[in-house]
Amino acid sequence: MKKLILAATAAVFLVPAVAAAQDTTTDGSRAFGIDPYVGVMGGYEGFESNPGGGIPASPRGNRLKGGLVEGVAGVNVPLGGFFVGVEGNAAKGFTGDIDWEYGVHGRVGARAGETGLVYVKAGYRWINFDRYGNNSPDFGRVSYGIGGEFGPGAIGLDGLTKKEGIRLRAEVSTTGEFESVRPMIGVIGHF
Repeated sequence: MKKLILAATAAVFLVPAVAAAQDTTTDGSRAFGIDPYVGVMGGYEGFESNPGGGIPASPRGNRLKGGLVEGVAGVNVPLGGFFVGVEGNAAKGFTGDIDWEYGVHGRVGARAGETGLVYVKAGYRWINFDRYGNNSPDFGRVSYGIGGEFGPGAIGLDGLTKKEGIRLRAEVSTTGEFESVRPMIGVIGHF
């Protein structure tokens, strides 16, 4: 049921975006070709008390969680109003139980107006927890999510930057069978 809700939510975002898609953009990205990018994001991840998949269970009220700072790098291949891409990430926990996270994800989505993108992603993420000491293994899980990127002009911040290609990104992802919630927000630079 949760997967059906996620798919329906993705469709709600993608259908209007395709209708508003442009062949040319004002944010420096191409309508066709290769669009590499890098970015910095911040957020939080909280796991269920018994997340499964080899990740240790936690006592009720003391679940695995923590704040994250993440670097991302990837490439999109624009296909008119749509795009496909691949992205790698590395995140460092700054509070709580998460030490490091890293992974790779495929993305597919659509343009939203002149400067925006909406997408779904799926891939694999490895997580290392501080709680289990220096010899903690990396726990790997399938990961997927939904997100969007919007140029500053799209949200009324035209004068924020003179450099084209800057987008604000917000996304929510999860691991395994909805065993965690991971909201993230950040800045992405396309070049």
